[in-house]
Amino acid sequence: MAQGKHLLNNRLVQTLGPGRHADGGNLYLIVDESCSRRWMMRYQLGGRRREMGLGGYPAVSLAGARVEAHRASELLAKGIDPISNRKSEAAAQQAAVAGMETFGSFADRWFAEKMEPQLQSEKHKYQWKQTLGDSYCASLRKKPISEVNTDDVVAVLKPIWLVVPETAKRLRGRIEAVLGAAKAQRLRSGENPAQWRGHLSHMLSKSPKLTRGHHKALSWEKVPALMARLRGREAIASDALQFIILTASRPGEALGARWSEIDLKRKIWTVPAKRMKKRKEHRVPLTTSALAVLERMKQYRSDDGDQLVFPGDTERPMSPATLVRLRVRMKEPHYTTHGFRSSFRDWAAEATHVPREVAEGCLAHELGDTERAYQRADFLERKRSLLQGWDNHCAAIEGANVHVLHPALSQPTPAAAPAISQQLASLAN
Repeated sequence: MAQGKHLLNNRLVQTLGPGRHADGGNLYLIVDESCSRRWMMRYQLGGRRREMGLGGYPAVSLAGARVEAHRASELLAKGIDPISNRKSEAAAQQAAVAGMETFGSFADRWFAEKMEPQLQSEKHKYQWKQTLGDSYCASLRKKPISEVNTDDVVAVLKPIWLVVPETAKRLRGRIEAVLGAAKAQRLRSGENPAQWRGHLSHMLSKSPKLTRGHHKALSWEKVPALMARLRGREAIASDALQFIILTASRPGEALGARWSEIDLKRKIWTVPAKRMKKRKEHRVPLTTSALAVLERMKQYRSDDGDQLVFPGDTERPMSPATLVRLRVRMKEPHYTTHGFRSSFRDWAAEATHVPREVAEGCLAHELGDTERAYQRADFLERKRSLLQGWDNHCAAIEGANVHVLHPALSQPTPAAAPAISQQLASLAN
């Protein structure tokens, strides 16, 4: 379609009132009642009249609108519908973007925009980011999201599917959600490779049902052999696992430990209430081997006293998954990190004559009223003696078992009864 004489100029474009104003060559300036202005091209192809928007003014200038109209006229001359061509170009551009958008970049963006505002718990936010991050999805994160396939998903899930089934199940669901969102945004096509029913259910065994409240544990008799192997490995993860075992602490408490909590002079680690399960401060005596671990970790410490003792790859604490991978590499996957607390408790019950309240105090477990009265002083030195005995056992030192630790603590003497009653009364208040 030949371009005729142009009828508009910049001044007219700015001042014309509401209506449809021709510029020639099928280009029109549309001015609405609100005086907003936009460009439109009218054309006919195959007996069908169509109108194609070219953008609003002043974002698209008069000269720019004429260029776009001329380009559309050239396509019409070749029998190509300009509107259909524009849609094809947009689809091609979107496909190109999909090729550059990695699983990691899309997952991070989607989580920040969609999921994070819905999650109230900081813990849950961290778990989502951690599972979709490099801890588990390192092999996926750099791959174009349009190319993620079933083999990629299985490669991520299979190593942990039976080792940490609950985590693996949640991770599969989160990967499925990310890939589903990518498909909804036309960055993917086809079936979701992380779908369980009718897909991964044929490739991965059914996750074992979890027994709540129980963590698979290594028997206390076998702990010394494991500790010897850990001492032979030069890695932060190895030191972290040793520290967890020696202090009988929960993995999250140990991995989140900061140097500001450590008193090397008094040999005490004080876990603040905000990081404890029961939201009560917990004091942990540091044994000979635990102090040796901290001495090795000093090389990663700067002048900042609030740094993490066991730093991860980022500013966050080391991921528990790192310890899982360590045990898998050591071919020791059939128990949990948390289970070492049970190993310690079984050792204390079977190999020592320590009062129950002392062993439970080391684990920061809730105690009964009478036991809480004893706990007022938190048995720090008694716990120190017990944990050092556990340390000796883990180091396979002969005579490690603690046979008697203040046996009078097992039952209150008549003389102590009034004081205990008074303490119980104060606790009740």
